[in-house]
Amino acid sequence: MRQELKNAFGRVFLTIDVDTKNEWVHVNWMGYLTADNIKNGAEAYINAMKDAGLNCVLNDTRLILGNWDHSMDWVLYEWAPRAAMAGLKHFAMITTPESFGEASASKFHRELKSFGAEVFDNRPQAEEWLKHRVLQTSK
Repeated sequence: MRQELKNAFGRVFLTIDVDTKNEWVHVNWMGYLTADNIKNGAEAYINAMKDAGLNCVLNDTRLILGNWDHSMDWVLYEWAPRAAMAGLKHFAMITTPESFGEASASKFHRELKSFGAEVFDNRPQAEEWLKHRVLQTSK
């Protein structure tokens, strides 16, 4: 089931797909992100993960315009610990190399302490890494 979150202008800024076959939640961010978009979106996909009984997220940020540094402290120090308590264990982030969004993703990855995460520049590598984590978790 796909969930779409829209911004104040009615444009979709996040899609959330619960992928029961692969045992992860796939999220796809797009456009310019406000602090409220990030808070609402991050909470929504963690709730979807928890409701589905999953612990992995495939987070695609390649369609983001600009960075999301304005929300970094909230993501790292408020959201991430709550996400880990909700069951998040493995987080694969896909970014576009040499972009503002990639700079934010690198900072997130460098400072994150709440759960395992890796940053990738393509989806197949991110999926492969996450598949190995799903297998490890299910053993």
